[in-house]
Amino acid sequence: MTITKTLGEFIIEKQAEYPDATGELSAIFAALRLAAKIVHREINKAGLANFSGSAGSENIQGETQQKLDVYANDRFKAALSARGVVCGLASEEDDEYVRFDDSLNQQSKYVVLIDPVDGSSNIDVNVSVGTIFSVYRRVSEIGTPVESEDFLQPGIAQAAAGYVIYGSSTMLVFSTGNGVHGFTYDSSLGIFCLSHPNMTFPDHGQIYSVNEGNYVHFHDGVKQYIKYCQVEDKKTDRPYSSRYIGSLVSDFHRNLIMGGIFLYPASSLHPLGKLRLLYECNPMAFLAEQAGGVAISGPDARVLDINPTELHQRVPFFVGSKHMVKKLERFLREFS
Repeated sequence: MTITKTLGEFIIEKQAEYPDATGELSAIFAALRLAAKIVHREINKAGLANFSGSAGSENIQGETQQKLDVYANDRFKAALSARGVVCGLASEEDDEYVRFDDSLNQQSKYVVLIDPVDGSSNIDVNVSVGTIFSVYRRVSEIGTPVESEDFLQPGIAQAAAGYVIYGSSTMLVFSTGNGVHGFTYDSSLGIFCLSHPNMTFPDHGQIYSVNEGNYVHFHDGVKQYIKYCQVEDKKTDRPYSSRYIGSLVSDFHRNLIMGGIFLYPASSLHPLGKLRLLYECNPMAFLAEQAGGVAISGPDARVLDINPTELHQRVPFFVGSKHMVKKLERFLREFS
Protein backbone atom coordinates (compact mmCIF):
# COMPACT_ATOMS: atom_id res chain seq x y z
CA MET A 1 0.00 0.00 0.00
CA THR A 2 1.33 3.45 -0.91
CA ILE A 3 1.45 5.85 2.04
CA THR A 4 0.23 9.29 1.00
CA LYS A 5 -0.54 12.61 2.62
CA THR A 6 -3.67 12.82 4.76
CA LEU A 7 -6.15 15.69 4.64
CA GLY A 8 -5.03 16.86 8.07
CA GLU A 9 -1.36 16.85 7.07
CA PHE A 10 -2.15 18.66 3.82
CA ILE A 11 -4.06 21.43 5.63
CA ILE A 12 -1.30 21.91 8.21
CA GLU A 13 1.30 22.06 5.44
CA LYS A 14 -0.64 24.68 3.52
CA GLN A 15 -1.39 26.67 6.67
CA ALA A 16 2.34 26.94 7.31
CA GLU A 17 2.66 28.82 3.99
CA TYR A 18 0.55 31.67 5.41
CA PRO A 19 2.20 33.27 8.46
CA ASP A 20 -0.98 35.19 9.36
CA ALA A 21 -3.19 32.08 9.39
CA THR A 22 -5.06 31.60 12.67
CA GLY A 23 -6.12 27.98 12.17
CA GLU A 24 -9.85 28.74 12.00
CA LEU A 25 -10.20 27.57 8.42
CA SER A 26 -8.35 24.36 9.30
CA ALA A 27 -10.80 23.79 12.17
CA ILE A 28 -13.73 24.30 9.79
CA PHE A 29 -12.34 21.59 7.51
CA ALA A 30 -11.90 19.32 10.51
CA ALA A 31 -15.60 19.78 11.33
CA LEU A 32 -16.65 19.16 7.73
CA ARG A 33 -14.43 16.08 7.60
CA LEU A 34 -16.01 14.66 10.76
CA ALA A 35 -19.58 15.23 9.60
CA ALA A 36 -18.75 13.75 6.18
CA LYS A 37 -17.50 10.56 7.84
CA ILE A 38 -20.76 10.25 9.79
CA VAL A 39 -22.89 10.83 6.67
CA HIS A 40 -20.70 8.37 4.73
CA ARG A 41 -21.40 5.73 7.37
CA GLU A 42 -25.16 6.26 7.27
CA ILE A 43 -25.32 6.34 3.46
CA ASN A 44 -23.50 3.02 3.30
CA LYS A 45 -26.15 1.40 5.47
CA ALA A 46 -29.12 3.50 4.32
CA GLY A 47 -31.34 0.53 3.46
CA LEU A 48 -30.58 -1.21 6.74
CA ALA A 49 -30.90 1.91 8.89
CA ASN A 50 -34.17 3.11 7.30
CA PHE A 51 -32.60 6.27 5.88
CA SER A 52 -34.21 5.92 2.46
CA GLY A 53 -37.43 7.62 1.53
CA SER A 54 -39.18 10.87 2.41
CA ALA A 55 -39.04 12.55 5.81
CA GLY A 56 -42.64 13.70 5.34
CA SER A 57 -41.72 17.41 5.18
CA GLU A 58 -40.79 20.06 2.62
CA ASN A 59 -38.00 22.64 2.51
CA ILE A 60 -38.59 26.31 1.75
CA GLN A 61 -38.44 25.61 -2.02
CA GLY A 62 -41.41 23.24 -1.67
CA GLU A 63 -39.23 20.19 -2.35
CA THR A 64 -39.84 16.98 -0.44
CA GLN A 65 -37.13 16.45 2.16
CA GLN A 66 -35.57 13.02 2.33
CA LYS A 67 -34.73 11.47 5.70
CA LEU A 68 -31.07 11.75 4.80
CA ASP A 69 -31.45 15.51 4.07
CA VAL A 70 -32.65 16.14 7.61
CA TYR A 71 -30.10 13.83 9.23
CA ALA A 72 -27.10 15.25 7.31
CA ASN A 73 -28.22 18.83 7.91
CA ASP A 74 -28.27 18.21 11.67
CA ARG A 75 -24.86 16.50 11.64
CA PHE A 76 -23.07 19.25 9.71
CA LYS A 77 -24.72 21.94 11.80
CA ALA A 78 -23.70 20.24 15.06
CA ALA A 79 -20.12 19.61 13.92
CA LEU A 80 -19.58 23.21 12.80
CA SER A 81 -21.19 24.85 15.85
CA ALA A 82 -19.21 22.67 18.29
CA ARG A 83 -15.82 23.90 17.03
CA GLY A 84 -16.41 27.54 17.92
CA VAL A 85 -15.00 28.74 14.60
CA VAL A 86 -18.18 29.53 12.66
CA CYS A 87 -20.50 32.38 13.61
CA GLY A 88 -23.39 31.23 11.42
CA LEU A 89 -24.62 28.72 8.87
CA ALA A 90 -27.10 28.81 6.00
CA SER A 91 -28.45 25.56 4.61
CA GLU A 92 -30.59 24.66 1.64
CA GLU A 93 -32.76 22.70 4.08
CA ASP A 94 -33.47 25.62 6.46
CA ASP A 95 -35.79 28.56 5.83
CA GLU A 96 -33.41 31.09 7.40
CA TYR A 97 -29.76 31.23 8.33
CA VAL A 98 -28.74 29.99 11.78
CA ARG A 99 -26.82 32.11 14.30
CA PHE A 100 -24.31 30.39 16.56
CA ASP A 101 -24.74 32.82 19.42
CA ASP A 102 -22.26 31.68 22.07
CA SER A 103 -19.39 34.09 22.65
CA LEU A 104 -16.72 31.83 21.13
CA ASN A 105 -18.56 31.40 17.82
CA GLN A 106 -19.35 35.11 17.62
CA GLN A 107 -15.62 35.82 17.62
CA SER A 108 -15.24 33.78 14.43
CA LYS A 109 -14.72 35.53 11.13
CA TYR A 110 -16.32 32.80 8.99
CA VAL A 111 -19.77 31.66 7.88
CA VAL A 112 -20.62 28.44 6.05
CA LEU A 113 -23.30 27.72 3.45
CA ILE A 114 -24.18 24.11 2.70
CA ASP A 115 -26.29 21.72 0.67
CA PRO A 116 -26.14 18.76 3.07
CA VAL A 117 -27.16 16.10 0.53
CA ASP A 118 -27.23 17.02 -3.14
CA GLY A 119 -29.28 14.53 -5.18
CA SER A 120 -30.79 12.96 -2.05
CA SER A 121 -33.67 11.31 -3.93
CA ASN A 122 -31.03 9.06 -5.53
CA ILE A 123 -30.29 7.37 -2.21
CA ASP A 124 -33.36 5.13 -2.69
CA VAL A 125 -31.81 3.63 -5.82
CA ASN A 126 -28.17 3.47 -4.64
CA VAL A 127 -26.87 6.24 -6.91
CA SER A 128 -24.08 8.64 -5.91
CA VAL A 129 -25.03 11.70 -3.86
CA GLY A 130 -22.94 14.51 -2.38
CA THR A 131 -22.48 17.40 0.03
CA ILE A 132 -21.62 20.89 -1.24
CA PHE A 133 -20.14 23.58 1.02
CA SER A 134 -18.96 27.15 0.79
CA VAL A 135 -17.01 29.31 3.28
CA TYR A 136 -17.00 33.12 3.45
CA ARG A 137 -15.37 35.67 5.70
CA ARG A 138 -18.09 37.59 7.50
CA VAL A 139 -18.54 41.28 6.63
CA SER A 140 -20.36 42.25 9.83
CA GLU A 141 -18.41 43.24 12.94
CA ILE A 142 -16.65 40.37 14.72
CA GLY A 143 -18.14 39.77 18.16
CA THR A 144 -21.68 40.67 17.08
CA PRO A 145 -24.46 38.31 15.93
CA VAL A 146 -24.13 37.24 12.29
CA GLU A 147 -26.32 39.11 9.78
CA SER A 148 -27.86 38.28 6.39
CA GLU A 149 -25.21 40.40 4.64
CA ASP A 150 -22.61 37.87 5.76
CA PHE A 151 -24.26 35.24 3.57
CA LEU A 152 -25.38 37.42 0.64
CA GLN A 153 -21.93 37.85 -0.88
CA PRO A 154 -20.88 37.22 -4.50
CA GLY A 155 -19.15 33.91 -5.13
CA ILE A 156 -15.85 35.60 -5.93
CA ALA A 157 -15.60 36.43 -2.19
CA GLN A 158 -15.49 32.76 -1.13
CA ALA A 159 -12.59 31.82 1.12
CA ALA A 160 -13.05 28.13 0.33
CA ALA A 161 -15.50 25.77 -1.35
CA GLY A 162 -15.82 22.08 -2.02
CA TYR A 163 -17.91 18.96 -2.09
CA VAL A 164 -17.99 15.43 -0.77
CA ILE A 165 -19.10 12.71 -3.19
CA TYR A 166 -20.45 9.50 -1.68
CA GLY A 167 -20.13 6.87 -4.41
CA SER A 168 -18.12 3.74 -5.07
CA SER A 169 -15.61 5.59 -2.92
CA THR A 170 -16.13 8.70 -0.81
CA MET A 171 -14.06 11.72 -1.85
CA LEU A 172 -13.66 15.24 -0.47
CA VAL A 173 -12.70 17.79 -3.14
CA PHE A 174 -11.97 21.39 -2.18
CA SER A 175 -10.15 24.61 -2.93
CA THR A 176 -9.01 27.52 -0.79
CA GLY A 177 -8.18 29.58 -3.86
CA ASN A 178 -4.94 27.83 -4.75
CA GLY A 179 -5.93 24.90 -6.96
CA VAL A 180 -8.33 21.98 -6.46
CA HIS A 181 -7.36 18.86 -4.52
CA GLY A 182 -9.19 15.56 -3.98
CA PHE A 183 -8.96 13.24 -0.98
CA THR A 184 -10.33 9.69 -0.94
CA TYR A 185 -11.70 8.25 2.31
CA ASP A 186 -10.03 5.09 3.63
CA SER A 187 -12.71 3.68 5.92
CA SER A 188 -10.33 1.04 7.35
CA LEU A 189 -8.13 3.81 8.75
CA GLY A 190 -10.79 6.50 9.13
CA ILE A 191 -8.79 9.10 7.18
CA PHE A 192 -9.00 11.07 3.94
CA CYS A 193 -5.87 10.55 1.82
CA LEU A 194 -4.62 12.82 -0.96
CA SER A 195 -5.47 10.94 -4.15
CA HIS A 196 -6.08 13.68 -6.75
CA PRO A 197 -3.67 16.62 -6.32
CA ASN A 198 -4.09 19.69 -8.53
CA MET A 199 -7.24 18.57 -10.33
CA THR A 200 -7.93 20.38 -13.61
CA PHE A 201 -10.70 20.39 -16.19
CA PRO A 202 -9.58 19.22 -19.63
CA ASP A 203 -10.00 22.21 -21.99
CA HIS A 204 -12.43 20.12 -24.04
CA GLY A 205 -14.48 16.98 -23.54
CA GLN A 206 -16.98 14.69 -25.23
CA ILE A 207 -19.71 14.67 -22.56
CA TYR A 208 -22.73 16.92 -22.12
CA SER A 209 -24.90 16.57 -19.02
CA VAL A 210 -28.47 17.88 -19.13
CA ASN A 211 -31.96 16.60 -18.39
CA GLU A 212 -33.09 16.21 -21.99
CA GLY A 213 -36.59 15.28 -20.80
CA ASN A 214 -37.11 19.03 -20.35
CA TYR A 215 -35.86 19.83 -23.87
CA VAL A 216 -39.20 21.24 -25.10
CA HIS A 217 -39.19 23.76 -22.24
CA PHE A 218 -35.66 25.08 -22.89
CA HIS A 219 -34.92 28.35 -24.65
CA ASP A 220 -33.66 28.33 -28.23
CA GLY A 221 -29.96 28.85 -27.47
CA VAL A 222 -29.83 25.75 -25.26
CA LYS A 223 -31.82 23.70 -27.78
CA GLN A 224 -29.46 24.67 -30.59
CA TYR A 225 -26.42 23.78 -28.49
CA ILE A 226 -27.85 20.35 -27.65
CA LYS A 227 -28.43 19.75 -31.37
CA TYR A 228 -24.84 20.81 -32.01
CA CYS A 229 -23.65 18.22 -29.46
CA GLN A 230 -25.64 15.50 -31.22
CA VAL A 231 -24.51 16.18 -34.81
CA GLU A 232 -21.68 14.05 -36.18
CA ASP A 233 -18.51 15.95 -37.04
CA LYS A 234 -15.21 14.08 -37.07
CA LYS A 235 -13.18 17.31 -36.93
CA THR A 236 -14.63 18.18 -33.52
CA ASP A 237 -15.12 14.59 -32.27
CA ARG A 238 -18.88 14.83 -32.31
CA PRO A 239 -21.43 13.59 -31.52
CA TYR A 240 -20.78 13.97 -27.81
CA SER A 241 -22.03 11.45 -25.27
CA SER A 242 -25.03 12.37 -23.12
CA ARG A 243 -24.41 11.51 -19.46
CA TYR A 244 -26.81 12.79 -16.79
CA ILE A 245 -27.03 11.40 -13.25
CA GLY A 246 -29.34 13.95 -11.65
CA SER A 247 -26.88 14.78 -8.86
CA LEU A 248 -24.87 17.95 -9.51
CA VAL A 249 -21.90 16.68 -7.49
CA SER A 250 -21.75 13.43 -9.46
CA ASP A 251 -22.11 15.04 -12.88
CA PHE A 252 -19.60 17.77 -12.04
CA HIS A 253 -17.08 15.28 -10.62
CA ARG A 254 -17.17 13.09 -13.74
CA ASN A 255 -16.81 16.07 -16.06
CA LEU A 256 -13.96 17.51 -13.98
CA ILE A 257 -11.99 14.31 -14.45
CA MET A 258 -13.01 13.38 -17.99
CA GLY A 259 -13.93 16.72 -19.54
CA GLY A 260 -17.46 17.86 -20.29
CA ILE A 261 -20.19 20.41 -19.68
CA PHE A 262 -23.11 20.46 -17.24
CA LEU A 263 -26.24 22.42 -18.12
CA TYR A 264 -29.18 23.36 -15.90
CA PRO A 265 -30.82 26.16 -17.89
CA ALA A 266 -33.82 28.33 -17.25
CA SER A 267 -36.97 27.03 -18.92
CA SER A 268 -40.64 27.80 -19.34
CA LEU A 269 -41.17 25.69 -16.21
CA HIS A 270 -38.46 27.47 -14.20
CA PRO A 271 -37.89 30.93 -15.75
CA LEU A 272 -35.26 31.88 -13.15
CA GLY A 273 -33.50 28.52 -13.22
CA LYS A 274 -33.72 25.84 -10.55
CA LEU A 275 -30.32 25.42 -8.90
CA ARG A 276 -29.54 27.54 -5.84
CA LEU A 277 -26.91 30.22 -6.34
CA LEU A 278 -25.48 30.16 -2.81
CA TYR A 279 -25.55 26.45 -2.01
CA GLU A 280 -24.81 24.87 -5.40
CA CYS A 281 -23.74 27.24 -8.16
CA ASN A 282 -21.25 29.49 -6.34
CA PRO A 283 -19.17 26.72 -4.74
CA MET A 284 -19.11 24.67 -7.95
CA ALA A 285 -18.23 27.76 -10.00
CA PHE A 286 -15.37 28.53 -7.58
CA LEU A 287 -14.02 25.00 -7.97
CA ALA A 288 -14.46 25.09 -11.74
CA GLU A 289 -12.47 28.29 -12.16
CA GLN A 290 -9.76 27.07 -9.80
CA ALA A 291 -9.51 23.95 -11.98
CA GLY A 292 -9.30 25.88 -15.25
CA GLY A 293 -12.97 25.53 -16.18
CA VAL A 294 -15.71 28.11 -16.72
CA ALA A 295 -19.07 28.71 -15.03
CA ILE A 296 -21.72 31.06 -16.40
CA SER A 297 -25.38 31.85 -15.81
CA GLY A 298 -25.95 33.20 -19.31
CA PRO A 299 -24.05 35.03 -22.07
CA ASP A 300 -21.39 37.27 -20.49
CA ALA A 301 -22.74 36.37 -17.03
CA ARG A 302 -19.99 34.92 -14.83
CA VAL A 303 -21.58 33.09 -11.90
CA LEU A 304 -19.03 34.33 -9.37
CA ASP A 305 -19.90 37.96 -10.16
CA ILE A 306 -23.61 37.66 -9.33
CA ASN A 307 -24.66 39.73 -6.30
CA PRO A 308 -27.18 37.60 -4.35
CA THR A 309 -30.43 39.18 -3.18
CA GLU A 310 -31.90 36.29 -1.16
CA LEU A 311 -30.71 33.11 0.57
CA HIS A 312 -32.50 30.68 -1.71
CA GLN A 313 -32.04 32.53 -4.99
CA ARG A 314 -32.09 30.37 -8.13
CA VAL A 315 -30.14 30.95 -11.33
CA PRO A 316 -29.47 29.15 -14.64
CA PHE A 317 -26.17 27.28 -14.43
CA PHE A 318 -23.66 26.09 -17.02
CA VAL A 319 -20.25 24.77 -15.96
CA GLY A 320 -17.45 22.68 -17.38
CA SER A 321 -14.53 22.54 -19.77
CA LYS A 322 -13.48 25.96 -21.04
CA HIS A 323 -13.96 25.50 -24.78
CA MET A 324 -17.33 23.75 -24.37
CA VAL A 325 -18.78 26.49 -22.16
CA LYS A 326 -17.49 29.20 -24.49
CA LYS A 327 -19.15 27.43 -27.43
CA LEU A 328 -22.43 27.25 -25.52
CA GLU A 329 -22.12 30.94 -24.68
CA ARG A 330 -22.00 31.78 -28.40
CA PHE A 331 -25.24 29.83 -28.96
CA LEU A 332 -26.91 31.59 -26.03
CA ARG A 333 -25.87 34.97 -27.39
CA GLU A 334 -26.90 34.21 -30.98
CA PHE A 335 -30.33 32.80 -30.11
CA SER A 336 -31.16 35.05 -27.17
